[in-house]
Formats: sequence, C-alpha cells, structure tokens
Amino acid sequence: MIHQLTIRTHGPACYEITADLAQWLDRISATDGLLTLLIRHSSASLLIQENADPDVQIDLLNWLNRIAPPADDPAMHWITHREEGPDDMPAHLKAAVLPISLQIPVSTGRMMLGRWQGVYVVEHRLDPHQRHVVAMFHPLQV
Repeated sequence: MIHQLTIRTHGPACYEITADLAQWLDRISATDGLLTLLIRHSSASLLIQENADPDVQIDLLNWLNRIAPPADDPAMHWITHREEGPDDMPAHLKAAVLPISLQIPVSTGRMMLGRWQGVYVVEHRLDPHQRHVVAMFHPLQV
C-alpha cells in the first residue's frame, strides 16, 4: 500500500507529519508491519525527533545553519552551485547529513515511536515549497 503526502512548507522549519501518517495507517487498517517513508526532494529531509519541546527543533535548525550557512556567507566561498540562490546548495548539504528515508515498525496499526518522538519533514529552503513524501506500508507476513 502506497500513499503520497503533500506538505506545504513556508521556509526552514520542522513540519510534523506524525498525525497524517497515523491517520493514513488507520484508513488502510494497518496491522503489524513496517512503514517506509521517502521524501522526493534533494533539498529537504525526513527526521524522527523530539516533539515535546520546540526548542529542540530550533536548536537543530540553528546547528544546521552553522554547518551549512547560505552560499553568500564568506565561509562558503568554495560553493560553485549558485544558480538557484544562496540557500540551495546549503540545503543539499543539509539533506546529505539528515535522512531522506525512514523505516518505522508498526504494531497493531500504530507506529512504534517513543513517547516524545514525532516524524518531521525538515525544510532547508527559504521560500515556500510543496514537499512530497511517499509512504509505503509493508504488512508483516506470518
């Protein structure tokens, strides 16, 4: 069973999709199995991260900006890919260090996430985008 989620982003942030995924698993009457996710973009990422304290996401985004600031930052003088703006190549670098796919065990139709965990699309670009995440549920064959 395959499903595609469309997430509208409005600049760099962590956009939680946990509830959307849970609703889809409910709709398809998922039981036990494995949920595989893939983001269909090279300048955004997927991440399982704490969803209780929003400061965690702020610190994560700040850390990503420290390791890959905009291409017009003097520290990024070595960047050659600049055609799509100063945020594009750093977005690709950020997506290279964070996952673009995830696998999550599902038991009795529920993702087996920890108490404080959520699933996020991490937007690395400055402008609004529509991001597409493909979800595939693999039922456990007994």
